[in-house]
Amino acid sequence: MARRLEGQVAIITGATSGIGEGTAERFVEEGARVVVVGRSEERGNGIVSRLGDRAVFFQADVTREKDIIGMIECARERFGRLDCLLNNAGDSKSSFGVQEITEDAFIYDMKLLVGSILFAVKHALPLLRSQGSGCIINNASISGMASGYGPLVYSAAKAAVIQMTRSLAMELAKDRIRVNAISPGVVQTPIFGRVLGFGEEKTRKTLDEVGAWLGSFSHQGRPGIPKDVANAAVFLASDESAYITGHNLVVDGGLSMGLTEEEFGKRFSKLIEIGQ
Repeated sequence: MARRLEGQVAIITGATSGIGEGTAERFVEEGARVVVVGRSEERGNGIVSRLGDRAVFFQADVTREKDIIGMIECARERFGRLDCLLNNAGDSKSSFGVQEITEDAFIYDMKLLVGSILFAVKHALPLLRSQGSGCIINNASISGMASGYGPLVYSAAKAAVIQMTRSLAMELAKDRIRVNAISPGVVQTPIFGRVLGFGEEKTRKTLDEVGAWLGSFSHQGRPGIPKDVANAAVFLASDESAYITGHNLVVDGGLSMGLTEEEFGKRFSKLIEIGQ
């Protein structure tokens, strides 16, 4: 049976942990060659050594345009083409309350969550257009769809990603370049510990406990795992979704069907207890 991404070349940002790492693994399983992009050289090289010669690591901070240019050139030089750009890098330094938001945190979140996508698409377009087709997938979030699922600036940035996805899909349809988004719900990854300032060691030690807390949000009774989102990305990158563009695919175990502010407050209080 043919693999679903056989012959494709993909760039995946934020691919040295969590959803990005899981997606890189699934893409390679399905026959793609992958440029694994991230900040951590140690983690990146470890992932590539596990994935074999179908993957290459490119160290980059995607808040810097020159690094984005470099990752596109890496795909071109190493594999000769680019079929799928998956903008997955994510983090947040902003707080929940508007009065606690700092200018530095606002700029960081917007540059990472919105700017990195904008400039990655900008610099990937010449290569994608030269091939006559392509696929762009942007990692959004259900926090960009409704209030109560994340910090204010993070949520605003993810809403921008969803709208930018639609706008890009309209602009690039004539080039046969599809642009879609994925909006995960609560997925058990280290980002929650980092956002709460746990530090690397505490984030690692509390990952399962945080995961159990995340499971209380889902109507399915468990947290999402990176593979849940990776499977959606495989679908959107494959020919199975050839007639889908401008779509925001929600992968949240039904969470976005509804959650009251009181319910969210109770669950967040429990997470604070974990960190104490």
